[in-house]
Amino acid sequence: MNELENFLNTFLPLQIKAEKDIHNGILEPRLKLWTKNDPVTLFGAFGPCNVGTEAVTKTFEWVASVFSNCSEYNFELIAADISGNLAYTVGYEHSVRSVNGGPQEASTLRVTHIYRRENDEWKIVHRHADFLPKDQSPSEVSITGTVENAR
Repeated sequence: MNELENFLNTFLPLQIKAEKDIHNGILEPRLKLWTKNDPVTLFGAFGPCNVGTEAVTKTFEWVASVFSNCSEYNFELIAADISGNLAYTVGYEHSVRSVNGGPQEASTLRVTHIYRRENDEWKIVHRHADFLPKDQSPSEVSITGTVENAR
């Protein structure tokens, strides 16, 4: 088994469990997987953009306080790689959960995570999550780097 396969078979299942837990209001498993060493950043789907362990932890506490009743959670991996002591994953998080005690809602987020190896353990150092755009039509990148609809 190569290093990437090992990462995907050992660390990623822990992360998926921690994500389902936080969608049920359980914070600790997520905190265990995140670095306690700066730099650490979070660009959250609900708007919070945080830099530093204290700010990131406070946002996670808030997230755990608003999510509950998660009946479904899965992670659809799109891409992943490792280079030295850094790794990344890109994918979709699909969940059915309650927000602020309301009715269960289905949600899909696009997510990117960056990991850093610290003392021979992988730790998450960055998360960027956002909601899918309403229009998922294909786009093309022009020579100037601007995105144009392909219609």
